[in-house]
Amino acid sequence: MTSWLKSLTALLFVSILAACGGSDDDAPPPGTIATEATGRGFTALVAAADKAGLVPALSSSTSSLTVFAPTDAAFNSLATTLGFANAGAMVTALDGPTLAKILQYHVLPTRKTAADLVAGGATQPTLYTFEGAATTLALDATAGVKITDEVLTQATVVTADVPASNGVIHAIDKVLVPPGVLNVVQMAQLNPTFSVLVEGVVAANLATTLSGAGPFTVFAPTNAAFTAALAELNLTKAQLLASPSLGGILTYHVLAGNVRAADVVALPKPASVTTLQGTAFTVGTTLQITDARARTANLAATDVIASNGVIHVIDRVILPAP
Repeated sequence: MTSWLKSLTALLFVSILAACGGSDDDAPPPGTIATEATGRGFTALVAAADKAGLVPALSSSTSSLTVFAPTDAAFNSLATTLGFANAGAMVTALDGPTLAKILQYHVLPTRKTAADLVAGGATQPTLYTFEGAATTLALDATAGVKITDEVLTQATVVTADVPASNGVIHAIDKVLVPPGVLNVVQMAQLNPTFSVLVEGVVAANLATTLSGAGPFTVFAPTNAAFTAALAELNLTKAQLLASPSLGGILTYHVLAGNVRAADVVALPKPASVTTLQGTAFTVGTTLQITDARARTANLAATDVIASNGVIHVIDRVILPAP
C-alpha cells in the first residue's frame, strides 16, 4: 500500500510539473504591449505613450493591436531634425494630445503579424482619425515590409512579430509622421528630398512665417529640381542662398490658403493663381504649372497635409518674372 501511495504521489507531482510548464527553459508567456515595449528598450516610445495617456490602452487585456514601434534611435533622429536636443527633450516639449496623434498613427486596430500585413493590401487603417476618417499607412512588402507616411518617407520593419498578450509589435527604424500634426516647414525638414528648399527657407528668413498659423499651400521643388535650376541659372547653391532674389523665388511657390489637389482640379482652366510673392502662375488642363517665364513644372505628389496647410511636390523650380 505504501509503495502504491508513493508511486501515485510521484505521478501526481510529475503531472503538476507538466501542467505548470515543468522546465526552467520554457519561455514565460508574453506581457502586454506596454510591458513588452518597456522590457525591450523602447524607452522613448514608452515615455511618449505615458505622457499621451495611452499606456492603459496598450496594457488592456481586451485590446488586440498592432504597434509599429520606432526605436530610440528613430525617435532621436526625429527630435534632432526638428531642432530638439534628443528624444527626451522632444517628448517633454510636445503636449499630450500631439504625442497621442503621432502614436495612434503607429497603431493598427487589430493584431496583424508580418504575414497578415503582407496579405492585408497596400494600405492599412490606423487608430489616428483625421478630418473625420481613419488615416492609412501605405505598405510595400516587395522586400521586407516598408511603410510610407504622410511626409512621403519610408520606415522599414527591422524586427517583426514581437509577441504580446494583447497584440503584436513590429520594430521600425523611423518615426511615422501623420497628417495634420506638424507645420509645413517641419514636414519639409523631415523629407531629405526637400533639404535645399529648407536651406532656402531658412536663408530667406521665411521659416518663422511659414511655421505660423497660415494656412499656406506650398509647391515644393525637390533637390533634383533645384539642381536643374542652378544649372539653368548658372549659379551655385551658395550663390542662390545668398541672392537677394531668393525670398521672391520661394514666395512665388506659396499660396495663401489651404488649396488641396481637388481644389486645383476644380479650377476653370487655364487658371491664374496669385502667389505670396504677389504675381501669378498658370495652371493648365493637365495641371501643369506655367511660370512667368513660360517655363513649366509638373506635380509629382499632392496633398501632403500639415497642421497649417498643405504641400504639393513639383519637379521644377518655378520663377517669377525677372
